[in-house]
Amino acid sequence: MTRPVRVVIGVLVLLVGALWTLQGLGYVGGSAMSGNTLWAVIGPIVAVAGLGLALSRPRRRP
Repeated sequence: MTRPVRVVIGVLVLLVGALWTLQGLGYVGGSAMSGNTLWAVIGPIVAVAGLGLALSRPRRRP
């Protein structure tokens, strides 16, 4: 996967994680996830994974 593709996917995953966090905390309403603390826990985990993907470097092939 090329670096720009990895960064775009990482940022999208980060934004989804942030949205899930806000829904879980009750700041964003209108879905079954709103006010559900499970999503307040899952959201930051997904956001950190997205950040890691966006900032990661490709492995060198031998």
